[in-house]
Amino acid sequence: MRFEARELPNYVEHVAVDELRIGDVYFVASFLDDEMLVPELKPVVFVGRNLEPGDTGSLYFQDLLSHQNGVRYDAPRPGDEARFDSFLEEQSSGVYEYERALDVLLLCSLRRQKAQSR
Repeated sequence: MRFEARELPNYVEHVAVDELRIGDVYFVASFLDDEMLVPELKPVVFVGRNLEPGDTGSLYFQDLLSHQNGVRYDAPRPGDEARFDSFLEEQSSGVYEYERALDVLLLCSLRRQKAQSR
């Protein structure tokens, strides 16, 4: 099996806030160490903007598993467990589409190779 070669950007941009679509799956990529060698990739679903009274410029995301299980922000049921995160749209969406999340992981792979060769 061969993975097609691709040009990687120096940095990867989040999804533009005006391109987010409710119900679509996106990915949050973060790192568990300062050297950015240990990635964590979480699938999330965009569930809306300004869901709380007084919100201004808040983007809300839900963990994929609870969304698939029918848990909804505006209709909680006893015993439901879900994680909802919000980002301020003035900072960025905080999420990637799949291919851009893959770029984040590929850049991490290159950093890991470089770190191991030292």
